[in-house]
Amino acid sequence: MTAKEDTLPERLRFHGVHTNILWRNLISEFFGTFLLCFIGLSIVFQFHAGGGKTTEWIGVNIGWGFAIMFAVMATARMSGGHLNPAVSLLLWSLGHLKLAWVPLYAIAQTAGAFVASLAMYSYYYEQFDAFDGGNRSILGATGTAGCFASYPSPNLGVWGPYIDQCVGTGVLAYFLCVVIDERNQIPKIWHPMFFGFLVMMIGTGFGMNIGYPINPARDLGPRLFSYFIYGPGVFHSPYPNYWIAPALAPFVGALVGGWFYHLSLGMHNPDIEETEDHAVQESPKPAEQQKLLQA
Repeated sequence: MTAKEDTLPERLRFHGVHTNILWRNLISEFFGTFLLCFIGLSIVFQFHAGGGKTTEWIGVNIGWGFAIMFAVMATARMSGGHLNPAVSLLLWSLGHLKLAWVPLYAIAQTAGAFVASLAMYSYYYEQFDAFDGGNRSILGATGTAGCFASYPSPNLGVWGPYIDQCVGTGVLAYFLCVVIDERNQIPKIWHPMFFGFLVMMIGTGFGMNIGYPINPARDLGPRLFSYFIYGPGVFHSPYPNYWIAPALAPFVGALVGGWFYHLSLGMHNPDIEETEDHAVQESPKPAEQQKLLQA
């Protein structure tokens, strides 16, 4: 036994590693989404309760970006680090995931977000009381339900949230496909970092309407938890069935955005060998180089 194999983490890994790939991936998606949402929801509460003194809006965007980066980094090698049911559906449509696994991934991701909400609420419980005096309300001056799930701007109509989530998730899916397209030759080790930058970009440009959840698990899991704190109003505020928009529209946006990349650019992207051959053909021959130097 080598010194490395004799360490406690390695011994635990030897006894605990799962040979069932699906089960291992579900564990990865659960804990990855838990980490993402625990960090992200904590950032949101700090921004909301702190009144901009502890965290500003740009800090929310940067924080969520880093949360994505590290959560994907932690899970990419096992499950791919989807952490988002809409992303899992898109990757199935692209042939990277079995269809039967998509709903199982979604359940694991939503459960991870639910537990993350419990963790955030427990961690900041005293700050919740300090902010609202112990009287939990969904909306209003002391409303805190928005720290868990999204609620729309009063300027939006009924269809505004659906359009918002289709566009926001579409942008996410479009550039996700740019990053994972092997013809673009972006090293896999850099993928989590680019995904983090991508979320930062979406937050700075598409967060005004409903706060860019762009992830059904990130919105539905915390909303389910908030039901036990605020009651059924979380599914009826500010109007009945609003919650369907962030729960369903991202699926449409992900499919449209991902396939729009492949139809607009991906299908025209040459193979790596083709570009290398073209570069060789375009480079001047030694005799031609000599003539150019003499000239």
